[in-house]
Amino acid sequence: MLPIPYALDAVNFLAADVRNLFGPFVNVFLVTGRHWTQTDVGLVTTASGLLGITFQTPIGAAIDIVRAKRGVIVLTMAAMALSGAIIFAAPTFWPMAIALSILAVAGDAFAPAVSALTLGLVTKDKLARRLGRNSAFDHGGNIAIALLAGAVGYAFSQRAVFLMVPVFAALTSAAVLAIPADAINQDRARDLSSNGEAPGTAAGYRILFETRPLMIFALCAMLFHFANAPLLPLVGQKLALEFPKEATAMMSFCMVAAQGVMLPIAILVGRNADSWGRRPIFLIAFAVLPIRAALYILSDNAFWLIGVQLLDGVGAGIYGALTPLVIADIMRGSGRYNLAQGAVATTMGIGASLSALAAGEMVDHFGYSASFLSLGAAAAVAFLVFLGFMPETRDAHPPERRSAAAALEGAPGE
Repeated sequence: MLPIPYALDAVNFLAADVRNLFGPFVNVFLVTGRHWTQTDVGLVTTASGLLGITFQTPIGAAIDIVRAKRGVIVLTMAAMALSGAIIFAAPTFWPMAIALSILAVAGDAFAPAVSALTLGLVTKDKLARRLGRNSAFDHGGNIAIALLAGAVGYAFSQRAVFLMVPVFAALTSAAVLAIPADAINQDRARDLSSNGEAPGTAAGYRILFETRPLMIFALCAMLFHFANAPLLPLVGQKLALEFPKEATAMMSFCMVAAQGVMLPIAILVGRNADSWGRRPIFLIAFAVLPIRAALYILSDNAFWLIGVQLLDGVGAGIYGALTPLVIADIMRGSGRYNLAQGAVATTMGIGASLSALAAGEMVDHFGYSASFLSLGAAAAVAFLVFLGFMPETRDAHPPERRSAAAALEGAPGE
C-alpha cells in the first residue's frame, strides 16, 4: 500500500494523463485528421459541454452526501476509458457526440470528488499546501502525457493516442483504491463545521444564491473560461495547419510549454496563499489572460505562438491551485462544499461551451485574429469584475444561516 500522500499524488498525476488526452487533442484530431469544419467541432463540443453542465451542480450535491468518494473516482475513470475507446473505434459525428457527452459528465464528477477526498484527508491548516501539491502533480501529469502523446501521435497516428486512455484510467483507479476508506473524514470532506457552529447539519441549497462572494466568483469563473478555453485549441489548429505531419507533436509542445510553468506556479501558490492572501494572486491570473490573447495575433511564427503559450502557465496555474481553496474559504462550515464546486463548475462549463461554438464561428467567418481579440475582450471584462467586486476570502467567516429551518431546507436526509 502506498502512503496516503503519495497515493493522492499518483491520483492527480495519472488522472491528468486520462483527462488531457481529450480537449485539445480531440479538437486537433477532428480538424486535421478527420477534416471537420470549425463549426462542426464547435457544435459537438458545445452540445456535450451543455449536457455536462446540466449535471454539474447535482453531481456536486451528490458528492456531499455519498461516502464512497473513492468509488466515484473509479467510476469516472471507467467512463473516460470508454470514451477513449469510442473515439478510437468510431470517430464519426454521432459516436463522437456520445463519447464527448460521457466524458463531460464523468469529468464533472472527477474534479469535485478529488477535492472532497483531499479535504477529508488533511486539516485546514495544511489545505492550501496540499491543494497546491495536487495541482503541481496534475501539471506534471499533463507534461508527461503531452510528451508521450506527441511521440505516439508522430510514430503511429493521432488516432492511436486515444488507446492510452484505458491504461491510465486503470492506473488511476489503482492509486485511489490504495487510500484507506477509513482515513477520510466525511464531515470535513464536505466542509461541514465540527466546532459547534452547526454540528451535523448542512445548509440548505439556497445558500448558493445567498452567498455573495460565491456568486461573484462564479461570474468571474464563467468569463475566465469563456476567454481561456478556446485559446489552446485555436493555437494548436494554427500550428497543425502549418505542420500537418507534426500536428499532435505541435499540440504537445504547446501543452508542455504551459504546463512547465504551471507546475512551479502551483507549488508557489500553495505555499504562499495563506500569507499573501487569495485575491492579489488571483488578480495576476485574470490580468495575464487578455494580454496572452492579444499577443497571439502579432505573429504566426511557431516559436512565437509556443512562447506566448507560456503565459497560460501563469494564469491557469494560479486558477487551478486557488479555485478549490477559495470555494472552501467561502463555504466553510456549510457542509455544501461540493455543491458549491458543482455550481461554480456549471458556470465555468457554460463559459467554455459557449466559447467553443462562438470561437469556431468567428474563425470560420472572420479568421483567427478576430477570434483572439474577441476572447481577449472577454478576459478583460473578467479582470475588471474580479478587481471591482471580489473580496479577500482567506479569513472569510462561514456563510450565515438565516434560521434553523432555512439550514435544513433542501437538505436531504443524511
